[in-house]
Amino acid sequence: MPKDAAVEEFAGLVRTLKARDGRSYEALGRRLSVSASTLHRYCSGATVPEEFAVVDRLALLCGADEEERRALEAAWTEADRARRLTASPAPTPTPVPAVSAAPEPNPEPSAPDPGPGPAPDPSAADLSAPETPRARPRRGAPAPLLVAAAVALVVLALAVTLLGHPTRTASAPAPASTAPGRTAAPLPFTWSIRSQLWEGGCGHTYLVDRAPRAVAPPPVAADSGAWAGTHGAVHGGEALVRITVQGRSPSDAVVLHALHVRVVDRAAPLPWNAYRMDNGCGGAVTPRHFAVDLDRPRPLARPVDGLDASGAEVRKIPAVSFPYKVTSSDPEELLVSARTAGCDCRWYLELEWSAGGRSGTVRITDGGKPFRTSGTRGRPAYVHDSTEGRWITDSELGQTG
Repeated sequence: MPKDAAVEEFAGLVRTLKARDGRSYEALGRRLSVSASTLHRYCSGATVPEEFAVVDRLALLCGADEEERRALEAAWTEADRARRLTASPAPTPTPVPAVSAAPEPNPEPSAPDPGPGPAPDPSAADLSAPETPRARPRRGAPAPLLVAAAVALVVLALAVTLLGHPTRTASAPAPASTAPGRTAAPLPFTWSIRSQLWEGGCGHTYLVDRAPRAVAPPPVAADSGAWAGTHGAVHGGEALVRITVQGRSPSDAVVLHALHVRVVDRAAPLPWNAYRMDNGCGGAVTPRHFAVDLDRPRPLARPVDGLDASGAEVRKIPAVSFPYKVTSSDPEELLVSARTAGCDCRWYLELEWSAGGRSGTVRITDGGKPFRTSGTRGRPAYVHDSTEGRWITDSELGQTG
Protein backbone atom coordinates (compact mmCIF):
# COMPACT_ATOMS: atom_id res chain seq x y z
CA MET A 1 0.00 0.00 0.00
CA PRO A 2 2.60 2.61 0.96
CA LYS A 3 4.43 1.78 -2.26
CA ASP A 4 1.39 2.63 -4.38
CA ALA A 5 0.77 5.77 -2.34
CA ALA A 6 4.35 6.98 -2.85
CA VAL A 7 4.23 6.38 -6.60
CA GLU A 8 0.84 8.06 -6.88
CA GLU A 9 2.03 11.10 -4.94
CA PHE A 10 5.01 11.46 -7.26
CA ALA A 11 2.86 10.99 -10.38
CA GLY A 12 0.44 13.64 -9.10
CA LEU A 13 3.25 16.20 -8.82
CA VAL A 14 4.42 15.38 -12.35
CA ARG A 15 0.85 15.76 -13.66
CA THR A 16 0.57 19.13 -11.92
CA LEU A 17 3.74 20.37 -13.59
CA LYS A 18 2.62 19.13 -16.99
CA ALA A 19 -0.84 20.73 -16.63
CA ARG A 20 0.69 24.03 -15.53
CA ASP A 21 2.94 24.15 -18.58
CA GLY A 22 0.13 23.42 -21.01
CA ARG A 23 2.27 21.82 -23.68
CA SER A 24 1.44 18.40 -25.13
CA TYR A 25 3.21 15.19 -24.18
CA GLU A 26 4.94 15.24 -27.57
CA ALA A 27 6.18 18.83 -27.18
CA LEU A 28 7.54 18.26 -23.66
CA GLY A 29 8.95 14.87 -24.64
CA ARG A 30 10.99 16.49 -27.42
CA ARG A 31 12.65 18.82 -24.92
CA LEU A 32 13.32 15.95 -22.53
CA SER A 33 14.49 13.52 -25.27
CA VAL A 34 11.88 10.96 -24.20
CA SER A 35 8.87 9.67 -26.09
CA ALA A 36 5.37 11.01 -25.46
CA SER A 37 4.30 7.56 -24.20
CA THR A 38 7.16 7.47 -21.68
CA LEU A 39 6.22 10.90 -20.31
CA HIS A 40 2.59 9.80 -20.11
CA ARG A 41 3.65 6.76 -18.04
CA TYR A 42 5.45 9.09 -15.63
CA CYS A 43 2.28 11.16 -15.23
CA SER A 44 0.01 8.14 -14.79
CA GLY A 45 2.30 6.42 -12.29
CA ALA A 46 2.80 3.38 -14.53
CA THR A 47 6.56 4.01 -14.52
CA VAL A 48 8.96 5.77 -12.16
CA PRO A 49 12.03 7.30 -13.85
CA GLU A 50 15.26 5.53 -12.93
CA GLU A 51 17.02 8.88 -12.39
CA PHE A 52 15.80 12.21 -11.06
CA ALA A 53 17.63 14.22 -13.74
CA VAL A 54 14.87 13.89 -16.33
CA VAL A 55 12.21 14.90 -13.79
CA ASP A 56 14.27 17.88 -12.65
CA ARG A 57 14.62 18.91 -16.27
CA LEU A 58 10.83 18.76 -16.61
CA ALA A 59 10.45 20.89 -13.47
CA LEU A 60 12.77 23.53 -14.91
CA LEU A 61 10.91 23.56 -18.22
CA CYS A 62 7.60 24.01 -16.39
CA GLY A 63 8.90 26.90 -14.24
CA ALA A 64 9.07 25.14 -10.87
CA ASP A 65 10.82 27.03 -8.07
CA GLU A 66 13.46 25.63 -5.70
CA GLU A 67 10.94 24.56 -3.08
CA GLU A 68 8.84 22.69 -5.63
CA ARG A 69 11.93 20.97 -7.03
CA ARG A 70 12.97 19.83 -3.55
CA ALA A 71 9.49 18.47 -2.89
CA LEU A 72 9.53 16.73 -6.27
CA GLU A 73 12.90 15.13 -5.54
CA ALA A 74 11.70 13.92 -2.13
CA ALA A 75 8.60 12.39 -3.75
CA TRP A 76 10.69 10.77 -6.48
CA THR A 77 13.04 9.29 -3.86
CA GLU A 78 10.14 7.60 -2.07
CA ALA A 79 8.57 6.41 -5.33
CA ASP A 80 11.91 5.07 -6.57
CA ARG A 81 12.41 3.21 -3.28
CA ALA A 82 8.96 1.66 -3.68
CA ARG A 83 9.79 0.66 -7.26
CA ARG A 84 13.04 -0.99 -6.18
CA LEU A 85 11.35 -2.86 -3.33
CA THR A 86 8.75 -4.14 -5.80
CA ALA A 87 11.40 -5.21 -8.29
CA SER A 88 13.85 -6.70 -5.76
CA PRO A 89 12.09 -10.06 -5.11
CA ALA A 90 12.39 -11.04 -8.79
CA PRO A 91 16.14 -11.72 -8.89
CA THR A 92 16.20 -13.56 -5.54
CA PRO A 93 15.18 -16.98 -6.94
CA THR A 94 18.28 -17.03 -9.14
CA PRO A 95 20.89 -17.11 -6.33
CA VAL A 96 19.00 -19.79 -4.35
CA PRO A 97 20.11 -22.74 -6.50
CA ALA A 98 23.67 -21.42 -6.42
CA VAL A 99 23.63 -21.46 -2.62
CA SER A 100 22.22 -24.99 -2.46
CA ALA A 101 24.79 -26.18 -4.98
CA ALA A 102 27.65 -24.67 -3.03
CA PRO A 103 27.67 -27.17 -0.13
CA GLU A 104 28.12 -30.14 -2.52
CA PRO A 105 31.75 -29.40 -3.43
CA ASN A 106 32.60 -29.14 0.27
CA PRO A 107 32.84 -32.80 1.33
CA GLU A 108 35.59 -32.30 3.85
CA PRO A 109 37.43 -35.56 4.17
CA SER A 110 40.32 -33.13 4.03
CA ALA A 111 39.68 -32.64 7.76
CA PRO A 112 41.78 -35.73 8.56
CA ASP A 113 44.50 -34.47 6.23
CA PRO A 114 45.37 -31.48 8.41
CA GLY A 115 46.29 -34.05 11.08
CA PRO A 116 49.29 -35.34 9.16
CA GLY A 117 49.77 -31.82 7.86
CA PRO A 118 51.52 -30.45 10.93
CA ALA A 119 54.08 -33.27 10.77
CA PRO A 120 55.46 -32.22 7.38
CA ASP A 121 55.48 -28.56 8.47
CA PRO A 122 58.18 -28.95 11.12
CA SER A 123 60.23 -31.01 8.71
CA ALA A 124 59.87 -28.33 6.10
CA ALA A 125 60.91 -25.77 8.69
CA ASP A 126 63.91 -27.94 9.53
CA LEU A 127 64.94 -27.97 5.87
CA SER A 128 64.98 -24.23 5.70
CA ALA A 129 66.33 -23.66 9.22
CA PRO A 130 69.70 -25.32 8.66
CA GLU A 131 70.51 -22.89 5.86
CA THR A 132 70.31 -19.84 8.11
CA PRO A 133 72.09 -21.34 11.10
CA ARG A 134 74.86 -22.65 8.89
CA ALA A 135 75.52 -19.20 7.61
CA ARG A 136 75.45 -17.71 11.09
CA PRO A 137 77.94 -20.06 12.78
CA ARG A 138 80.47 -19.49 10.03
CA ARG A 139 80.26 -15.76 10.59
CA GLY A 140 79.53 -15.95 14.28
CA ALA A 141 82.91 -14.51 15.22
CA PRO A 142 82.69 -11.30 13.19
CA ALA A 143 79.11 -10.51 14.27
CA PRO A 144 80.20 -7.32 16.14
CA LEU A 145 81.95 -6.19 12.99
CA LEU A 146 78.77 -6.71 11.01
CA VAL A 147 76.82 -4.63 13.51
CA ALA A 148 79.41 -1.86 13.32
CA ALA A 149 79.35 -1.97 9.54
CA ALA A 150 75.57 -1.76 9.53
CA VAL A 151 75.67 1.24 11.84
CA ALA A 152 78.24 2.89 9.60
CA LEU A 153 76.05 2.31 6.55
CA VAL A 154 73.04 3.83 8.32
CA VAL A 155 75.08 6.90 9.32
CA LEU A 156 76.37 7.24 5.77
CA ALA A 157 72.85 6.97 4.34
CA LEU A 158 71.59 9.61 6.73
CA ALA A 159 74.44 11.92 5.75
CA VAL A 160 73.70 11.47 2.06
CA THR A 161 70.01 12.08 2.67
CA LEU A 162 70.67 15.25 4.65
CA LEU A 163 73.06 16.55 2.05
CA GLY A 164 70.69 15.77 -0.79
CA HIS A 165 67.56 17.03 0.97
CA PRO A 166 67.97 20.77 0.23
CA THR A 167 68.36 20.07 -3.48
CA ARG A 168 65.12 18.03 -3.57
CA THR A 169 63.11 20.54 -1.58
CA ALA A 170 64.16 23.30 -3.92
CA SER A 171 62.66 21.52 -6.95
CA ALA A 172 59.82 19.62 -5.26
CA PRO A 173 57.45 22.54 -4.61
CA ALA A 174 57.06 23.30 -8.30
CA PRO A 175 55.33 20.06 -9.31
CA ALA A 176 53.64 19.70 -5.93
CA SER A 177 52.06 23.14 -6.15
CA THR A 178 50.93 22.85 -9.76
CA ALA A 179 49.53 19.30 -9.74
CA PRO A 180 47.20 19.82 -6.77
CA GLY A 181 46.24 23.20 -8.18
CA ARG A 182 44.99 21.60 -11.36
CA THR A 183 42.95 18.92 -9.66
CA ALA A 184 41.67 20.95 -6.70
CA ALA A 185 39.40 23.29 -8.68
CA PRO A 186 35.99 21.64 -9.22
CA LEU A 187 34.42 21.47 -12.66
CA PRO A 188 32.15 24.43 -13.43
CA PHE A 189 29.40 21.98 -14.40
CA THR A 190 27.93 18.61 -13.43
CA TRP A 191 27.13 15.68 -15.67
CA SER A 192 25.28 12.39 -15.34
CA ILE A 193 24.48 9.54 -17.69
CA ARG A 194 21.90 6.85 -18.35
CA SER A 195 23.23 3.92 -20.31
CA GLN A 196 20.30 1.49 -20.15
CA LEU A 197 17.94 3.29 -22.52
CA TRP A 198 15.58 1.67 -24.99
CA GLU A 199 14.58 3.10 -28.34
CA GLY A 200 11.17 4.69 -27.99
CA GLY A 201 11.15 3.50 -24.38
CA CYS A 202 10.32 -0.06 -25.42
CA GLY A 203 12.69 -1.47 -28.07
CA HIS A 204 16.13 -2.89 -27.27
CA THR A 205 18.24 -6.03 -27.70
CA TYR A 206 20.56 -7.58 -25.11
CA LEU A 207 23.11 -10.34 -25.56
CA VAL A 208 23.06 -12.81 -22.65
CA ASP A 209 25.22 -15.88 -22.12
CA ARG A 210 22.31 -17.98 -20.87
CA ALA A 211 19.78 -20.40 -22.28
CA PRO A 212 16.21 -19.06 -22.64
CA ARG A 213 14.99 -21.04 -19.61
CA ALA A 214 17.50 -19.21 -17.39
CA VAL A 215 16.50 -15.72 -18.55
CA ALA A 216 13.78 -13.76 -16.71
CA PRO A 217 10.96 -12.06 -18.65
CA PRO A 218 11.79 -8.60 -20.01
CA PRO A 219 11.45 -5.84 -17.40
CA VAL A 220 9.86 -2.43 -17.79
CA ALA A 221 12.30 0.10 -19.22
CA ALA A 222 12.84 1.78 -15.84
CA ASP A 223 14.17 -1.49 -14.38
CA SER A 224 16.40 -2.37 -17.33
CA GLY A 225 19.61 -1.62 -15.42
CA ALA A 226 18.84 -4.14 -12.67
CA TRP A 227 17.75 -6.77 -15.23
CA ALA A 228 20.90 -6.31 -17.32
CA GLY A 229 23.13 -6.42 -14.24
CA THR A 230 21.54 -9.63 -12.95
CA HIS A 231 21.97 -11.38 -16.31
CA GLY A 232 25.39 -9.96 -17.20
CA ALA A 233 23.79 -8.58 -20.36
CA VAL A 234 25.61 -6.58 -23.05
CA HIS A 235 23.97 -4.14 -25.45
CA GLY A 236 23.24 -5.94 -28.72
CA GLY A 237 23.80 -3.99 -31.92
CA GLU A 238 23.12 -0.57 -30.38
CA ALA A 239 23.71 1.25 -27.10
CA LEU A 240 21.84 4.44 -26.24
CA VAL A 241 23.54 6.78 -23.77
CA ARG A 242 21.96 10.00 -22.51
CA ILE A 243 24.33 12.61 -21.02
CA THR A 244 22.83 15.43 -18.94
CA VAL A 245 25.11 18.47 -18.57
CA GLN A 246 24.23 21.34 -16.21
CA GLY A 247 26.25 24.42 -15.23
CA ARG A 248 26.82 25.36 -11.60
CA SER A 249 26.12 29.08 -12.08
CA PRO A 250 22.94 30.74 -13.41
CA SER A 251 24.97 33.47 -15.12
CA ASP A 252 28.45 32.08 -15.93
CA ALA A 253 27.91 29.81 -18.91
CA VAL A 254 29.99 26.75 -19.72
CA VAL A 255 30.73 26.28 -23.42
CA LEU A 256 30.70 22.69 -24.72
CA HIS A 257 32.88 22.45 -27.82
CA ALA A 258 32.94 18.84 -29.03
CA LEU A 259 32.14 15.21 -28.22
CA HIS A 260 34.75 12.58 -29.15
CA VAL A 261 34.53 8.77 -29.24
CA ARG A 262 37.42 6.56 -28.06
CA VAL A 263 37.36 2.81 -28.70
CA VAL A 264 39.67 1.07 -26.21
CA ASP A 265 39.12 -2.55 -27.26
CA ARG A 266 37.78 -4.46 -30.26
CA ALA A 267 37.05 -8.19 -30.31
CA ALA A 268 34.88 -10.60 -32.28
CA PRO A 269 31.12 -10.24 -31.54
CA LEU A 270 29.99 -12.22 -28.54
CA PRO A 271 28.65 -15.74 -29.36
CA TRP A 272 25.67 -15.29 -27.03
CA ASN A 273 21.92 -15.43 -27.48
CA ALA A 274 20.10 -12.22 -28.43
CA TYR A 275 17.00 -11.31 -26.40
CA ARG A 276 14.69 -8.59 -27.67
CA MET A 277 12.83 -6.65 -25.05
CA ASP A 278 9.73 -6.26 -27.21
CA ASN A 279 8.08 -7.64 -30.31
CA GLY A 280 8.51 -4.39 -32.23
CA CYS A 281 7.46 -0.93 -31.18
CA GLY A 282 7.62 2.57 -32.53
CA GLY A 283 7.07 6.09 -31.37
CA ALA A 284 5.81 9.26 -32.99
CA VAL A 285 8.95 11.14 -31.96
CA THR A 286 12.51 10.21 -32.94
CA PRO A 287 14.76 12.38 -30.74
CA ARG A 288 17.75 14.21 -32.15
CA HIS A 289 20.96 12.38 -31.31
CA PHE A 290 24.61 11.73 -32.09
CA ALA A 291 25.14 8.65 -34.28
CA VAL A 292 28.34 6.66 -33.73
CA ASP A 293 29.51 3.87 -36.06
CA LEU A 294 31.79 1.77 -33.86
CA ASP A 295 32.85 -0.35 -36.84
CA ARG A 296 34.77 2.56 -38.37
CA PRO A 297 38.52 2.80 -37.60
CA ARG A 298 38.01 6.25 -36.03
CA PRO A 299 34.38 6.62 -34.96
CA LEU A 300 32.87 10.11 -34.87
CA ALA A 301 29.84 11.44 -32.99
CA ARG A 302 27.77 12.70 -35.93
CA PRO A 303 24.76 14.95 -35.11
CA VAL A 304 21.50 13.65 -36.57
CA ASP A 305 18.15 15.46 -36.82
CA GLY A 306 15.13 14.07 -35.00
CA LEU A 307 11.64 13.63 -36.44
CA ASP A 308 8.24 14.44 -34.97
CA ALA A 309 5.43 12.51 -36.65
CA SER A 310 2.83 13.17 -33.95
CA GLY A 311 1.04 15.87 -35.98
CA ALA A 312 -0.53 16.02 -39.40
CA GLU A 313 2.89 16.61 -40.96
CA VAL A 314 6.30 15.18 -40.09
CA ARG A 315 8.43 17.93 -38.51
CA LYS A 316 12.21 17.94 -38.29
CA ILE A 317 13.87 18.42 -34.89
CA PRO A 318 17.21 20.16 -35.58
CA ALA A 319 20.28 18.33 -34.34
CA VAL A 320 22.47 19.72 -31.56
CA SER A 321 25.42 21.57 -33.06
CA PHE A 322 28.59 22.43 -31.19
CA PRO A 323 29.54 24.72 -29.59
CA TYR A 324 26.71 25.64 -27.24
CA LYS A 325 26.30 26.85 -23.68
CA VAL A 326 24.84 25.45 -20.45
CA THR A 327 24.04 27.13 -17.13
CA SER A 328 22.37 25.97 -13.93
CA SER A 329 18.98 27.08 -15.27
CA ASP A 330 19.53 25.86 -18.84
CA PRO A 331 20.94 22.31 -18.85
CA GLU A 332 21.29 20.21 -21.98
CA GLU A 333 20.87 16.54 -22.80
CA LEU A 334 22.99 14.73 -25.37
CA LEU A 335 21.70 11.41 -26.70
CA VAL A 336 24.33 9.11 -28.23
CA SER A 337 23.42 6.09 -30.38
CA ALA A 338 26.47 3.81 -30.78
CA ARG A 339 25.99 0.93 -33.24
CA THR A 340 28.10 -2.03 -34.33
CA ALA A 341 27.61 -5.11 -36.47
CA GLY A 342 31.09 -6.59 -36.50
CA CYS A 343 32.76 -6.21 -33.11
CA ASP A 344 32.50 -6.51 -29.36
CA CYS A 345 33.54 -2.90 -28.72
CA ARG A 346 34.45 -1.18 -25.45
CA TRP A 347 34.39 2.59 -25.74
CA TYR A 348 33.99 5.88 -23.89
CA LEU A 349 33.32 9.55 -24.71
CA GLU A 350 35.27 12.76 -24.18
CA LEU A 351 33.50 16.11 -23.78
CA GLU A 352 35.51 19.28 -24.46
CA TRP A 353 34.54 22.39 -22.47
CA SER A 354 35.68 25.89 -21.51
CA ALA A 355 34.52 28.44 -18.93
CA GLY A 356 35.98 31.54 -17.26
CA GLY A 357 39.44 31.23 -18.78
CA ARG A 358 39.62 27.51 -18.01
CA SER A 359 39.27 24.61 -20.43
CA GLY A 360 39.48 20.86 -20.29
CA THR A 361 38.14 17.48 -21.35
CA VAL A 362 35.85 15.24 -19.30
CA ARG A 363 35.87 11.48 -19.82
CA ILE A 364 32.33 10.08 -19.93
CA THR A 365 32.23 6.43 -18.83
CA ASP A 366 29.71 3.91 -17.55
CA GLY A 367 30.41 4.19 -13.83
CA GLY A 368 34.18 4.24 -14.36
CA LYS A 369 34.12 1.43 -16.95
CA PRO A 370 33.95 1.70 -20.74
CA PHE A 371 30.58 1.30 -22.41
CA ARG A 372 30.18 -2.04 -24.21
CA THR A 373 28.31 -2.89 -27.40
CA SER A 374 28.48 -6.11 -29.42
CA GLY A 375 27.09 -7.08 -32.83
CA THR A 376 24.20 -9.54 -33.05
CA ARG A 377 24.52 -10.76 -36.63
CA GLY A 378 24.03 -14.51 -36.87
CA ARG A 379 23.07 -14.91 -33.21
CA PRO A 380 19.91 -16.83 -32.16
CA ALA A 381 17.24 -14.20 -31.48
CA TYR A 382 14.43 -14.61 -28.95
CA VAL A 383 11.30 -12.65 -28.07
CA HIS A 384 9.13 -13.21 -25.01
CA ASP A 385 5.70 -14.76 -25.46
CA SER A 386 3.68 -13.27 -22.61
CA THR A 387 0.83 -15.72 -23.26
CA GLU A 388 2.97 -18.81 -22.75
CA GLY A 389 5.37 -17.07 -20.37
CA ARG A 390 8.53 -18.15 -22.19
CA TRP A 391 11.13 -16.99 -24.69
CA ILE A 392 10.53 -18.15 -28.27
CA THR A 393 12.45 -17.79 -31.53
CA ASP A 394 11.40 -15.63 -34.47
CA SER A 395 10.30 -18.73 -36.38
CA GLU A 396 8.09 -19.84 -33.48
CA LEU A 397 6.66 -16.34 -33.34
CA GLY A 398 5.69 -16.60 -37.01
CA GLN A 399 3.92 -19.90 -36.37
CA THR A 400 1.96 -18.57 -33.42
CA GLY A 401 1.04 -15.28 -35.12
